[in-house]
Amino acid sequence: MELSAKIIKIAVDGYSSCGKSTLARQLAQKLGYIYIDSGAMYRAVTLFALQNNHIGQEFFNKKGLIDNLNKIAIHFEHDNNFNPVTFLNNHNVENEIRQISVSSFVSEVSAVAEVRERMVSLQRKLSENNGVVMDGRDIGTVVFPNAELKLFITADIDIRAKRRFDELIMQNNDIDYETVKQNLVQRDNYDKSRETSPLRQAKDAILIDNSNLTKTEQLSIALKLAKKVINEN
Repeated sequence: MELSAKIIKIAVDGYSSCGKSTLARQLAQKLGYIYIDSGAMYRAVTLFALQNNHIGQEFFNKKGLIDNLNKIAIHFEHDNNFNPVTFLNNHNVENEIRQISVSSFVSEVSAVAEVRERMVSLQRKLSENNGVVMDGRDIGTVVFPNAELKLFITADIDIRAKRRFDELIMQNNDIDYETVKQNLVQRDNYDKSRETSPLRQAKDAILIDNSNLTKTEQLSIALKLAKKVINEN
């Protein structure tokens, strides 16, 4: 683990299933920084909404969710491999929040202004006085607009869909490729068009298209960029 004297904040934004969480986690581990998976936080809120009948196929009781945001507590722990484990109200929900049932509603839930306000506040609190790498969709534009390094990750939609499909199959999910791809297309459109904190590349963010990059190659690029900023006077 490489510890640095200069502490910076690194924002990693991008589309669903483009590998930004993997990159952010690896980068944090290399630098000895805290890693925060903001997407997992919105997934946890979505799971809460589903469990409490605030959202479903044909309804979304936004007021009910907003009124109960104070009942949501989210924190992270790490397993032996430094992988973050998401806890919702002290329950390990890491596997549950990755299911397609949650993915289908997370864009709607995360578009609620009150939800984003609550999560942004928590994200900033978790990162106080620490070197941090955080990934999401509005980290470089909203959460940390003054981050010293901003990365925007993207990849071809078919490649992203295949990655997500393989991940779900490994988790023993009964799902077909076209359903996964359609879910990603819908999430992309929703995330880019929502009124509150839409997905967009910050003007000072560095674009990385990893369609033809290995995880190792992508990490090497990001690590060089981070070290350059850290070593600047």
